[in-house]
Amino acid sequence: MTSGLGTTFDAAKDSGVARMRNAGKRLRSSLLPIVQCAVGAGLAWFIAHHVIGHPQPFFAPMAAMISIGVSFGARLRRSVELIVGVAVGIGIGDLFVSQVGTGVWQISLLVIVAMSAAVFLDGGPVITMQAASSAVLVATLLPPHSGGSGLRMVDALVGGLVGIVVVAALPLHPVRRARQQAADILDVIGKALTECADGLLEHDAEKIKTALDAARNTQAPIDSLRSTLEGGKEIIRISPLYWNSRARLQRLRDTADPLDNAVRNTRVLLRRALTSVRDDEVLDPRLIQQVEQLGQAVDVVRKMMLADPDEQPDPAEATRVLRSVGKGATMDLVSGAGLSAHVVFAQLRSIVVDLMQVCGVRRLSAMALLPPTVDHPYVTPID
Repeated sequence: MTSGLGTTFDAAKDSGVARMRNAGKRLRSSLLPIVQCAVGAGLAWFIAHHVIGHPQPFFAPMAAMISIGVSFGARLRRSVELIVGVAVGIGIGDLFVSQVGTGVWQISLLVIVAMSAAVFLDGGPVITMQAASSAVLVATLLPPHSGGSGLRMVDALVGGLVGIVVVAALPLHPVRRARQQAADILDVIGKALTECADGLLEHDAEKIKTALDAARNTQAPIDSLRSTLEGGKEIIRISPLYWNSRARLQRLRDTADPLDNAVRNTRVLLRRALTSVRDDEVLDPRLIQQVEQLGQAVDVVRKMMLADPDEQPDPAEATRVLRSVGKGATMDLVSGAGLSAHVVFAQLRSIVVDLMQVCGVRRLSAMALLPPTVDHPYVTPID
């Protein structure tokens, strides 16, 4: 009994430490955006209040914070959407409240009118929600008779511009964060393939299912990576500090699609590996070894992603390792085998091609490096 409680306590302690470590990692990665928001909000308030002379420039710091955004996305577009949303909301709010006043039904109707107008203008979610919230603020906290509706639109413009200036003056590195996100995705792929190989050898369906669950959870990180790459493009566009990073960022942008394909093909491989175990289909041990070697090769690609230009492993080394795995993916591994073995084999080859593209190899060149099959030289990646 005591031993069981001790094990439970240790597990809870380890889980708590892991959560704290992850929380600290999230905070560190968001620290600069938080500082950007703080500086932008204060500076926007100072300009609107002390330079323009607006006594309550509420929209200025709010616009600056939304313009900057902790999510590190496409800030310029968000700034424009914010300004448009505030303008639509303030204009409709001033006109509406001056005609029908405020109250329960008036506010509900005002939200409908403001959001409908934003949607009619083909507004994005920021425009639509900002139009509604701005209209409600005008109708409640800042009614038209308090004056300054024109200054409110000026405040929004000031805040949006201040946000862009702060991002240019205190920019996030346009490449470093994307490299880390890509490396984290590759880490999941590599570990999932290694766990899959172990599960196939041990005929352990639960181990393969755990690896599959981990691979399925990579869609959000991939979406975040794409957002970060778009944000990096924005940073390079407005910040002279990182104009020399254009080429490196473009190389990273070129890896997004093949990395996404590699994840999708990994999921297919894992699903079929799980099916093979559940159906008691035994795979050739050499094929299982190839899956394990591919997992190890993915780790080399991960290290390449984090390496600086003058460090190892470089793209050539990572490609060499992947090519070694590809050379071993020959048809004799699935000779006389069932459907699951053929799918695992085909997806393994697909993943090799995807990862070679991550290393900068053209798709046709990567396909040509694989040994031919009897029927098809290459199996098109499937989801």
